[in-house]
Amino acid sequence: MYVQFAELPVFDQDRAKAFYTDTFDCQVVADQPMGKDGWRWIELRFGGAETTLHFLRRGDEAPSVEPVLVFVDDDVEATVERLKSRGVEIVSEPQKAPWQPGRTVAEFRDSEGNRIVIASR
Repeated sequence: MYVQFAELPVFDQDRAKAFYTDTFDCQVVADQPMGKDGWRWIELRFGGAETTLHFLRRGDEAPSVEPVLVFVDDDVEATVERLKSRGVEIVSEPQKAPWQPGRTVAEFRDSEGNRIVIASR
């Protein structure tokens, strides 16, 4: 058993799709019309992952107060540097996780204002 998709609230699907495909090399698994209002069913997959991201309609463009997802990465510091070089807002620099010794965490905001955590394994 595994989780098929995690829902990520977005306001602009094209902007979010471009952010995740350009920044994280996500592959588009699905991009199909859904309903009559122009909203689409979009799923993106990170390399080597089973679970995909599905874009859920966001009510407004207000940034999330708390993190909405946690990404696990082998090199948090390098990923944060890559995000900075692409102009991504870093909420917190890499630091030791106070709740889990030996784990490094950082946070950034995606194109839709979502707070995302990047954590080491």
